[in-house]
Formats: sequence, C-alpha cells, structure tokens
Amino acid sequence: MAPTQATIKDYTILPILLLSLPVLSLPSPATHTLYLRPHAPKIPTEVDERSLFLVNVPIDSTASHFRAVFAHLLGGAGKVEDVIFEGEKRNISSALVEFKNSTTKDANKGKKRKRGQDEDLEAPGLPEVWDRKLHRSGGTAVVVFVDLKSVEAVLRAVKKLHKSGKESKYPVWGKGLEDKVEKLGSARYATHHALRYPDTKTLQQNVDMFMTVFNSKEERKKREEKRGRNVPDEDGFVTVTRGGRVGPARREDAEEKKREMEEREEKKRKEREGEGFYRFQVRERRKMEQGELVRQFEEDKKRVEKLRASKGKRGIRPEN
Repeated sequence: MAPTQATIKDYTILPILLLSLPVLSLPSPATHTLYLRPHAPKIPTEVDERSLFLVNVPIDSTASHFRAVFAHLLGGAGKVEDVIFEGEKRNISSALVEFKNSTTKDANKGKKRKRGQDEDLEAPGLPEVWDRKLHRSGGTAVVVFVDLKSVEAVLRAVKKLHKSGKESKYPVWGKGLEDKVEKLGSARYATHHALRYPDTKTLQQNVDMFMTVFNSKEERKKREEKRGRNVPDEDGFVTVTRGGRVGPARREDAEEKKREMEEREEKKRKEREGEGFYRFQVRERRKMEQGELVRQFEEDKKRVEKLRASKGKRGIRPEN
C-alpha cells in the first residue's frame, strides 16, 4: 500500500483500527483517524512541553485506551502519565497533584498541627449512576507523558507508520483491554440501572461523609466569628455576632482605627473642598462660570462695535 498522508496543517495524522462488531454487521475493522500535535494552550502550564493535544478521539475513549495505543507505537515503552479529556476541570495531571500532596504530607509528618488549621474538605457528590463516561463525537484530549523524549518518540513513530503504509501495523483500538474497561452495550445499561438504586450501606456512608464535612466547616466558621469579635474593623468598630458576650477590643487598637478613619475623612474633605460636595454648590459654580463667559462675550462685542464705528468715520482705505 502506498504511504498515506502524514500531516494536515500543524497536526500529525494517526490512523487506528476499530475492531469489527458482529452486532453491527461489520465484517472487517474500520479505520479511525486521530489528529495530534504538541500541546500549546493560551495559558501555559508546566506540563505543556511533554504533552500532546489530540482531536477526534473516539467516544468510548479511556486513559487505558491511549496508554495501549502509545505503548504499541513505542514498542511497549509508552510512558503516559495522565490523560485529560475535554470538559474535565483540570489543568495539570492528577499524577502531579498526587505527587505534590504526598510530598506535602511527608514534609508535615511529625509536625503538630495548630488549632484552627483544618484541611480544606470537599463535600462528596452524589453516587455515580454510570460506570463509564462517554465523550462527544470529535472531542479532544490532552495526553501528558513523563518526559519530552516520549513525545518526540511518538511523533517519529507515527511518521514511520505512514512510510510503511501497512495497515497491519496500525494500533488496534481496545486490544487487550477487554477485561480492563467497563463494557458497553446492554451491559452498560444494566449496570446503570443497578447503580440508580444503591444499597442502604452506600447511602449511609455518603450521608455520613457529607455531614462530617458540613460539621467541620461549621466549627471553623464559629471559630472565625469568635476570633472576629475581639478585632476592630478598619473603621474602629467591633463586629457584634451571636454566641454570647466576649470581652471588648483593646483600647489601643480602637483608638488607632479611629485615627486612621479621621485621617481618611480629612483627606476626602480636602479633595472635595474645591469641587463642592453638595449639588447646589456644583450648580452655583457652573452659574458663575457661565456668567463669566457671558461677561467676556459682551465685552468683546462692545470692543468690536467700537472698532467698526471708528473705521466708518475714517473711511475704509483700499489695500495696496
């Protein structure tokens, strides 16, 4: 077979084979085209140089599918770190996040946590009712590799694939993943029906987790309110909150805030002194300006009349 087109504009074309489906009466595998290029978003991140941007990903794509594809291209040495699909609210790989969290925990290990420094807890969402997410047709994804050499090796492997022109060397989509990813078809909807009605234990765990996070946030809110009762604001006032009486703020702090407030008021007064603070002052200033303009106009008008009168008496001399 003759070599196929390898690039289109800035994208490198990667053909993959889709397995035949007896249910749809497909006698032979079909060819699906992926378009990939180095990732270059408008807002750069630390993983852009070792990432590939993919267009036209299959609707049943998973991270395992892309790991298998790039492992096939690199002879089993495909080092994919993460796959970020379109619509996912992530800008760096989950592996980097996990690595940072693990290093932070190791660094803080053995240190006593101060009172009031709770970790930011997120309330758990509702139980999932689908075991596998499907993507829109023609969607995009970002594949993050462990290093820049892996990205360059993938692009070279795709070029060699086009030079050979043999479909037998194309990556086969989903090959070897039959038991590693959730099934589609009727099995998918049977699982969906089962997940719609979780058991009592699962529901109880979800509710307990939610209430634990809620109570933690409420306790932190109470501590912050209690701390704010003794701290005057920028105007020198102390916030009155519910929860009982607490000792007043320090006199020095209140006096300092009062001085700052007086200085700001004095500065504002001086700025508005020349312009006029009230509306009637602004109107009076405008009237004075208009009266001055009218007076100057009348004086100029009289001066012009005098010049005309003086010229009429002497007569107009023709210009030489």
